[in-house]
Amino acid sequence: MTTTMYDTGRSDAGRDPAEPDDGGTSGQHTAGKKAATAAFLGSMLEYYDFVIYGSAAALVFPALFFPGDNATVATIAALATFGVGYVARPVGGIVLGHYGDRIGRKRVLLITLILMGVCSIGIGLLPTYQQAGMLAPILLVLMRLGQGFSAGGEAAGASTLTLEHSPEGKRGLFTSFTMSGCQAGTLLATLVFIPIAAMPDDFLMSWGWRIPFWSSVVVLLLAYVVRSRLDETPVFQEEVEHGEVKSLPVVELMRTQWRDVLKVVFASVFAIFQTVITVFGVAYATSDNVGISRPDILWVTVIANIVAVVAIPIAAMFSDRVGRRPVWITSIAVCSGLVFVYFWAVSTTSLPLIYVVGSLLLGFFYSGVNALWPAYFSELFAAPVRYSGFAIGSQFGFLLAGFAPAIGYAIMSDGPPAGSLWRSSRACADWHRQSPCSPPGRPTSCHSTNSVPSTADLPTGHP
Repeated sequence: MTTTMYDTGRSDAGRDPAEPDDGGTSGQHTAGKKAATAAFLGSMLEYYDFVIYGSAAALVFPALFFPGDNATVATIAALATFGVGYVARPVGGIVLGHYGDRIGRKRVLLITLILMGVCSIGIGLLPTYQQAGMLAPILLVLMRLGQGFSAGGEAAGASTLTLEHSPEGKRGLFTSFTMSGCQAGTLLATLVFIPIAAMPDDFLMSWGWRIPFWSSVVVLLLAYVVRSRLDETPVFQEEVEHGEVKSLPVVELMRTQWRDVLKVVFASVFAIFQTVITVFGVAYATSDNVGISRPDILWVTVIANIVAVVAIPIAAMFSDRVGRRPVWITSIAVCSGLVFVYFWAVSTTSLPLIYVVGSLLLGFFYSGVNALWPAYFSELFAAPVRYSGFAIGSQFGFLLAGFAPAIGYAIMSDGPPAGSLWRSSRACADWHRQSPCSPPGRPTSCHSTNSVPSTADLPTGHP
C-alpha cells in the first residue's frame, strides 16, 4: 500500500501534535478534559434525540403518523422511519467528514449540534396523520433524515477532537466520554419517556408525546455554550500552518487508507446489539405476543445505562493498559450469547430476570465495545483524513443496525425471535473476531500527521 509523506520540514516531523512533548502534559490534560466535557454534552444531545425517537417509533408513532388499518404494518413503517435516519448518516459522514478535515473539527461540530437540535424540536411540532394525511409521515421522514445527517458527523467529530486534545496513554479514557455522553443521553431520554408512556392514551396521543422532543432545547443550549468555547485541536492547527490540509480528504482517504475504512465498516456492525434491544426489543416486549407494559420495559434501558455510565470509563482505562483488542473481542463474544438469553428472558415476562440480563448485556459487556470504538477508529487514520475515515466507515457500518428493528419485527413469529437473533449475533461476532484491532496486549496510538500508515503497519502505544 502506498504511503504518502506529509513533509513539514521540521525536526519533530515524526511526532503527532496530539502527543505531549516534554512539559506539555499538564496543559494537554486541561484541554483534553474540556474537549471530553464538550463531547459528553454533544453526544448526550444526539442520543437523547435518537432514543426518544426510537421509543416514540416503537410506542406511539404507528398510531400517530400512519393509517390505522393494519397495526403491524403501521409498526413496521414507524420502525422503518427510525432506520431512515441511518440512511442519511453515511451521507452526513461523507459531507461533514470532508469539512471536518477541511475547515476544522470545532466548526463542524457546532453545525451537527444545531442541526440535531432543530430537527428534534421540529418533530415535536409536526401534525399527525389525522391532521395532515400523508404529509405527516413525509415531514417525519424529512426531520429524521436531518437527524441522521447530523449524527453522521457527530461521534466522529467529537471523538477526533477529544483524541487530538488528549495526552498519550489516556486517549481511551478521554475519548470514552463521547460514549458516556451517549449513555447519559439514553438514560435521560428514557427517564423522560417513562412518565410520558404511562399517561392515559388520550393525553399521550394528543400532546404528551411532544414533550420529550421539546425538552431537547435545554441540552442543546448547554452543549452549544460549552462547545463554542473550545479551541481547535493542535493537530488541525499545525496542518493549516504547514499547508497539509487536503482539498479533497475523501479522495486521499480512499487512495491511501481504504482498507482501514473497510475495517471500520465491519467493526461498526456491533451497534446492532443496541438497536435490537432498545428499539425492536421494546416493540416486541409490548406486543400482544408478550404483553409487558411500556413503562416496565423502558426501565431495562434505565438500569442498563446507569451501569454503563460507570462501566464505560472503566473499560476504556483497562484498554489503555492492556490494549483494545482483548477487551473488544471478549465483549463481543459475550454479547453474542447474551442477546439470545435476553429475548428468552423477555418471553418469560419475568421483570427481575429481564432487568438482570439486560443490565449485563447493555450495561456491562456492551460497554466493553462501546467504550473503545471512539479511540480505536480515530487511531486508525492519519490526521489529514481522520474525521472523514472515522465518519464514513462507521456510518456505513451502522446502516444494518438502523434497519435491524424493522427487519426483526417483520420476521417475528408468535414466539420469541430467538433463532433469527442468534444467527445475526453469531454473524456479528464472526465479523468482529476477524477485525484487526490493536495488537494483543498493547493499545493503539494516533498516527502521525506526517504519514498515512499502511494496513500492515498498525501503530502501538504505551500501556
